[in-house]
Amino acid sequence: MKKNIVALIPLRGGSKSIPRKNIKDIAGKPLCAWALEAACKAIGASNVYVSTDSAEIAGVVEGLGLGVKIIERPGELATDTASTESVMFHFAGVVDFSTVITLQATSPLTTPDDINKALRLFKKNEYDSMLTGVRTRRFFWTSDGKALNYNPRKRPRRQDMEGWIMENGAFYITKGNILQRYKCRLGGRIGIYEMPPETAVEIDEPEDWEAAERLLIRRARENFKKVIRNIKLFVVDVDGTLTDAGMYYSAKGEELKKFNTRDAQGLALLRKKGVEVAIITKENSPIVSARAKKLKIDKCHIGIEDKLGCLKEICRKMKINMSNVAYVGDDVSDLECMRSVAFAACPSDGLDLIKDISHYVCRLPGGRGAVREVCELLQF
Repeated sequence: MKKNIVALIPLRGGSKSIPRKNIKDIAGKPLCAWALEAACKAIGASNVYVSTDSAEIAGVVEGLGLGVKIIERPGELATDTASTESVMFHFAGVVDFSTVITLQATSPLTTPDDINKALRLFKKNEYDSMLTGVRTRRFFWTSDGKALNYNPRKRPRRQDMEGWIMENGAFYITKGNILQRYKCRLGGRIGIYEMPPETAVEIDEPEDWEAAERLLIRRARENFKKVIRNIKLFVVDVDGTLTDAGMYYSAKGEELKKFNTRDAQGLALLRKKGVEVAIITKENSPIVSARAKKLKIDKCHIGIEDKLGCLKEICRKMKINMSNVAYVGDDVSDLECMRSVAFAACPSDGLDLIKDISHYVCRLPGGRGAVREVCELLQF
């Protein structure tokens, strides 16, 4: 049975500039997850496929729990010189489709809305293929001093220029018959879907990675802006959140915990913004009480089995509700609270089931700046 529209995400295992690039965490999740989630939300997971030569990548993709299908790619199609078209031809021999959307994992800023808008434009204008790009109003020259896109004697003002579209490689839409006829992802009547300027970032080098991660975090902040502005209480767990979950003991058998000073500064910044801070932990440890006293946090609740009940009581006394609460946790004891609040976040090493319900997954692990990261996100 022929499928109408499918998505293909090629994920090669042999990246050299950034080792294991496609499955390396960026802004809290594997790089490939951003493109995969966008495709699944746009056209449904049953229509999304990954082509890979790597068992490790296949395992990570399956571990995301999205339900996408894995196509095993032959080794000769996973070399440095193998073209994307060769992967598309192999895919076309395995899956019968009328149109394929080929997404690049190296463009994590692609959204489901981008894909849906592009598909509507593709259908409306009866295109045969489509590329994505960003508009640029820059002047280009050849290395031997020849202007390519303007007359230097009649130099226009940049604000008056229509500009040119620079291909950003985010995704391509290709009809199956066009792929076969032209042996290329682009052919026939070609359309362009214009994307925001920041999507020009493609992750090929380490410096691209840093730029893309900053943009993803900034976008997360923008997406949560309405929720964030109503936050009046910030609640944190301790072990695995404010600490690295390690168990330390002195030579005398005294229990020790390792806290992060950057987390402390983040909490102080939130309090200056007028956000109350509370600690709720199952651990009945005087160390936690001492740390809370040091940080001048009076809402410190230790030895709590019913964390949600404790949180509700704090809210009652503050005369606020769960829509005014942000919570950072990492384990099953935090699950009920995190499901109940307006904004839930977890460290990068939190349990998978906690990550699944979190609005934000940190780049950093517990006890190593994760709480500070969320505090900065909440700076509104």
